[in-house]
Amino acid sequence: MIDFAEGMKYLAAAIAVFTGIAPALGQGFAAGKAVEAVGRQPEAVNEIRSTLLLGDALAETTGIYGLVVAIILIFVA
Repeated sequence: MIDFAEGMKYLAAAIAVFTGIAPALGQGFAAGKAVEAVGRQPEAVNEIRSTLLLGDALAETTGIYGLVVAIILIFVA
């Protein structure tokens, strides 16, 4: 029974790490749209860059939370 619980703990940690996939896709999509926006309005590059960096920082927190949960599951639980 202990082996099953230990295995489920590692499986849950692996699933938690997969939360890093969605932020990566979202950041890539946002970067592509930012490049398109700069191509259309080069004079707005500073506004676009600051908005992109803020959005990427917020999106990255999802992946970091997943990593923290995985670490907690492995070492604490």
